[in-house]
Amino acid sequence: MSRLLLLEDDMSLIDGLKYSLEKNGFELDVARSVREARVCLGGAEPHETGCHGYDLLLLDVTLPDGTGFMICDEVRAANDMTPIIFLTAADEETSIIRGLDGGGDDYITKPFKLGELCSRIRALLRRSAAGSTGGADDRGVIRSGPVTLDLTAAKAYLSGKILDLTGAEYRLLSLFIRHAGQTLTRNFILDELWDGNGNFVDDNTLSVYIRRLREKLEKEPSRPEHLLTVRGMGYRWEGDA
Repeated sequence: MSRLLLLEDDMSLIDGLKYSLEKNGFELDVARSVREARVCLGGAEPHETGCHGYDLLLLDVTLPDGTGFMICDEVRAANDMTPIIFLTAADEETSIIRGLDGGGDDYITKPFKLGELCSRIRALLRRSAAGSTGGADDRGVIRSGPVTLDLTAAKAYLSGKILDLTGAEYRLLSLFIRHAGQTLTRNFILDELWDGNGNFVDDNTLSVYIRRLREKLEKEPSRPEHLLTVRGMGYRWEGDA
């Protein structure tokens, strides 16, 4: 049974989420403030999929004593790559970018359908647990162009220097490198990352990930050499793996 932490202060939403998530086979802990979330995370036992004992975090953005971004920043600073979904009433691109840049893996805008949320949780849990090592050497390492992926440690390096990537950015880069030289459609990428046909992800989200990856990987992000756009089709990673 996957263990989730919900950070939310709306009692009516908490009741609905608790009923639905537990009915769908998840174990749920609830924090109603940033302070309570820190207590839950600080008191959790070590866990094989995350150093704070949870398989996934559901974080509301606006809380009485802070924001879900604060918890996300603290979790990622501890090098914990536990999947994070933001629950937010704000759908502006600035909020999306803030959440993704801070290390969030996905977000869902209120109001949302509980079935949709459960599907997105399962998709992230599958991606987190998959740990595909296709194309890796016996040490779990893939090299392509200037990038090296250490699949065992879930780390990426650019010309020997570690890249500061969010969990979603790492999975996206890994997907491209494992399919080096192949044109990947947007639908294929969304299916691989979120197990959906794109309906579960805002149209801006993939574009944001691509832009941020280019800023971190390319010498000239506006003239990429490795992460290329194939007009009318999708994207392609140039570099033998």
